[in-house]
Amino acid sequence: MFIQTESTPNPQTLKFLPGREVAGSGVHDFPEPEAAEVSPLAQALFKLTGVRRVYLGPDFVTISKHEAVDWAHLKPAALAAIMDHYVAGLPVLLEGAAAARAATDVGVYKGEAAEIVEQIQDLIDTRVRPAVAQDGGDITFHSWDHERGVVKLEMKGSCAGCPSSTLTLKQGIENMLKHYVPEVRSVEQVV
Repeated sequence: MFIQTESTPNPQTLKFLPGREVAGSGVHDFPEPEAAEVSPLAQALFKLTGVRRVYLGPDFVTISKHEAVDWAHLKPAALAAIMDHYVAGLPVLLEGAAAARAATDVGVYKGEAAEIVEQIQDLIDTRVRPAVAQDGGDITFHSWDHERGVVKLEMKGSCAGCPSSTLTLKQGIENMLKHYVPEVRSVEQVV
């Protein structure tokens, strides 16, 4: 098994490509070890000293490390953990975990607000998410404040904690959403 790695815009994050399906059609973000109980792969990675966050994409694993840890020490251990996981034939996610994590409550919107949310989600899903997935991250819709015109987005994978995420959010995503959805006045990150 050959696992490729790619750097990301976030120096604390690396993207690992095992050459096979990881999360399939879903994505799973594990911001801390306690959240990884549904994924044997994420659990194995959190056992490595220095792993701060694990994100499972369709065909990649993104690992974020603590700043004090050097990739020269963590990368070989992460490669070995991923390889051992696949060689052992273990599942990436436990039975039922995909459905449970895929169902996210984005709130209930009615009337004009529902139409705007549908437009925003479509733009995020078709224009933003594919681009940031190339860098090992994800950005998902969190909420829409119709009165203030504020879209709240959640940064995941390499996007979470990335030094350039504010620039991406404000100059990239905010400008695009304002162009296509005039009701949008600003975009904020959910912390």
